[in-house]
Amino acid sequence: MTTRHRVAGFALTCAVSFLLTANGLAADQPEVAFKSKPGNLEISVGGKPFATYIYEDSKISRPFFAHVKTPSGIQATRNHPPVEVPMDHDTYHPGVWQAFGDINGHDYWRLKAKVEHAMFVQRARGGTGKGTFTVRNYYLSTDGKDRVCAELCKYTIAATQRGTFLIFDSTFSSDHGDFTFGDQQEFGVAMRVTTPITVEFGEGHMTNAEGLKDGDEVWAKQSDWIDYSGVIDGTYVGIALMPDPSNFRRSWYHARDYGFIAANPFGREAMKAGEKSAVTVKKGEKLHLGCGVYVYSDPRGKQPDMNEAYHEYLELIGAKVAVLK
Repeated sequence: MTTRHRVAGFALTCAVSFLLTANGLAADQPEVAFKSKPGNLEISVGGKPFATYIYEDSKISRPFFAHVKTPSGIQATRNHPPVEVPMDHDTYHPGVWQAFGDINGHDYWRLKAKVEHAMFVQRARGGTGKGTFTVRNYYLSTDGKDRVCAELCKYTIAATQRGTFLIFDSTFSSDHGDFTFGDQQEFGVAMRVTTPITVEFGEGHMTNAEGLKDGDEVWAKQSDWIDYSGVIDGTYVGIALMPDPSNFRRSWYHARDYGFIAANPFGREAMKAGEKSAVTVKKGEKLHLGCGVYVYSDPRGKQPDMNEAYHEYLELIGAKVAVLK
């Protein structure tokens, strides 16, 4: 799909959205609220638990979102710590997170180096249909002595008619020196879904915007979005990744039938897409990375129109459409 087609589709979606609102058909938006506790932030939507943002943990040395739930209250990510089969990656895959296997040779994915929560730059602010908070993280060297780079990340929780969006908007920089993102499969915003909707252990499926399905077809493919979903007790439950189209490069998807997906714009060689990638951010410069995580459920047991959800995401981020590389 070309950028022109995406913009046209987005414009059509905006027009439909306006007409629905003008005719009083838009549903009331639920309240997004936060409750701060030591080391974590509990997030609710419409008075129901949505997720817990954990930034201090005894075993996991990077921030993450655990127990992410749909608007109907069904958990879309697997339990943390896991209590069901499979029990693999009990610390690497805690729910929804962003991590990188190689920045200047330091491994934040496998928890060999720490991502230090420094502060809340903007405290959590709830409201009707939307809530936000902003954090500053420092990516430390493996020995913990040096700051490799800093991350300023704004999180937005947006409750819509179709589901709930968790939006990552990160800026990476360093005032001390250059830093380089390497080339591995294990990069980017990622998720581990609840076992009943996995391909291998449940009755779920992965689908991308081109209609490709499950691990053999979607792995290492680029696409506007990728969805992992299935039916739980008659309700269709899903969680999708939607990388920001203004990122420096489109994401490939490291996708596994056991219940895992990462949106990875860095691992060109690792994803069998060309020569080895090395993305260097010079001292004083910045790199932006954004991604939407869409969590939804449908009591009718049917998958909703994911292209409509994607255009809704574009509207939420201000339609940052760029020529893709």
